[in-house]
Amino acid sequence: MSDIIKLLPDSVANQIAAGEVVQRPASVVKELLENSIDAGATDIKLIVKDAGRTLVQVTDNGKGMSANDARMCFERHATSKISNAQDLFALTTMGFRGEALASIASVARVELKTRMEDDTLGTEIIIEGSRVESQQQCQAPKGTTIAVKNLFFNTPARRNFLKSDNVEKSHVFNEFIRVALSNPQAAFSYYHNNQLTTQTTVGNLGSRILNLFGSHYKQRLIPVEETTQVVSIQGYILKPEFAKKRKNEQFFFVNNRFIKSPYLNHAVENGFEELIPGDAYPSFFLFMEIDPTQIDVNVHPTKTEIKFQDEKIIYQILKSAVRRSLGKYNISPTLDFERETAFDDIIIDKTKPVTPPGIIIDPTYNPFEKPSTERALPGPGKNLTSRANPSQWEKLFPEPATQTTPQQNSQLDFDEPEPAVANRFKTVISSNLHEKQDVPQTRKFMHLHGRFIITSVKSGLLIIDQQRAHERILFEKQMKLMESRRAVSQTLLYPEQVKLIESDANLLNEIREEITVLGFEISDFSHNSFMINAVPADIPANENMQGIMESILENYKKSYSDVKLDVRKKLAMSLAKSLAVKHGKVMDTEEMNALTDELFSCEMPYQTPAGKPTLHIMKLDEIGDKFR
Repeated sequence: MSDIIKLLPDSVANQIAAGEVVQRPASVVKELLENSIDAGATDIKLIVKDAGRTLVQVTDNGKGMSANDARMCFERHATSKISNAQDLFALTTMGFRGEALASIASVARVELKTRMEDDTLGTEIIIEGSRVESQQQCQAPKGTTIAVKNLFFNTPARRNFLKSDNVEKSHVFNEFIRVALSNPQAAFSYYHNNQLTTQTTVGNLGSRILNLFGSHYKQRLIPVEETTQVVSIQGYILKPEFAKKRKNEQFFFVNNRFIKSPYLNHAVENGFEELIPGDAYPSFFLFMEIDPTQIDVNVHPTKTEIKFQDEKIIYQILKSAVRRSLGKYNISPTLDFERETAFDDIIIDKTKPVTPPGIIIDPTYNPFEKPSTERALPGPGKNLTSRANPSQWEKLFPEPATQTTPQQNSQLDFDEPEPAVANRFKTVISSNLHEKQDVPQTRKFMHLHGRFIITSVKSGLLIIDQQRAHERILFEKQMKLMESRRAVSQTLLYPEQVKLIESDANLLNEIREEITVLGFEISDFSHNSFMINAVPADIPANENMQGIMESILENYKKSYSDVKLDVRKKLAMSLAKSLAVKHGKVMDTEEMNALTDELFSCEMPYQTPAGKPTLHIMKLDEIGDKFR
């Protein structure tokens, strides 16, 4: 029997490795940018065409490579970062496997130009599909320029699995942000289709965040700083009110390397406990410095997952650091036993003598006597219990509301299932709205903890969640307006500028037509910046348009994975969720009455557009069981 085991050709082995390292154009961007950082570059330019399908080019002013190094860097497992196995446990650089360039060159056409500072001429190498086409001397500036063209040209099946340009462009920008955030000592420029998208200058972490996400983030950031013998933590968290519906603004860096760690994310979320809603996630930019011997970064081909020697200690330190920062900047309540500050504003005039305060006593005051225009002096031995009247104790409680007639009870029979209850309530409300009698006066409401509206019904208590109910009302209203394409807009006296990050700006341009149908009038101002000229009539004119637009896009992205929903329905859901009255808003009787009327006028009042219940009926039997 002949032998069947054989060595794979280098080109095939490189393509197999590329399947792990190069998943999409963003993977190429990550590897090339990290190589520029390892080369000591302080000025890095990223040029992308067609979301990376046609071109990914990185130009830096690093130390460059010699002619031999330029050729060797495309060989498998060729690296300058490590020399023995022990070096794997003390890594301080980004790249070390020596697989990236070999893998990229196996699935694309790569053109490399590089020159060291002391060399007169540089080196140019062209490789296509792992085959070296040419190597020659050339004129080149100090540093390295590497262009990756026609990615996956020889593996069309993998090219077909790439997503749309907007999705791939979003992944490219995310990788660009991660590298730019962790290296504020270098200036970055990002061009897409020959248009400058993002540009940063050399600075610190705070200025880099503002460069990438917008100057409006300055009011949102809370510094975090904690130094221990185990780990040092520095960075920023965002205030609780700016929590996102998705985890797209959670950045963890360990020794300047971006990582993904659900365990550490949970530590930060625990630090925000009771400060953000359960369906929201905090945003943060946190950097941890730890002894390289205490972590293992060689557990995943993309190096985004690492292992800690003792995760539990780091979890507690991280959680405590977040809570301390929230308390230090008066976001969460804390106790300060260091000094009393109640007398800080008291000014004492040392030239005047100190006089004790006088005490004024009214000898005619009797706290047990009924108020009257002429108060009589109390006589000796007066019976202090003579005012008590046990026979009229029932006046301490309000009289029960007048019971409805049997005919009314038959109309509002809440013993039926909740959908039937909603339909009957809807019928009664709509019929009574046209009568002259004042229906709201016959219903009693109670507001509980700024969240629930409670009223009594025949079978028990009707409990309405005010935020979910308002969300349902706004959703149906927006859907009707969008179907008729007759949305009511209000023009802003002063148009407001909104600056978005690259991914959000692309999404807004993608759904510009649909969002205009909602009642917005949006015009381009500059790259990633827009002017809001008009807004739907439901939005108060003095509302923060930056926050409203970010919230709409955030909620839209949250429902983006649901392919069953069309764009307009997603937008209506996003706008309703953004504008709905939030938990904690205190409502008066008229507001509760109006909200209840509008809810039961909806086509489907018993659940939100996302399918969550808006109301619940607690029956008398259920209440009685609590007292057994």
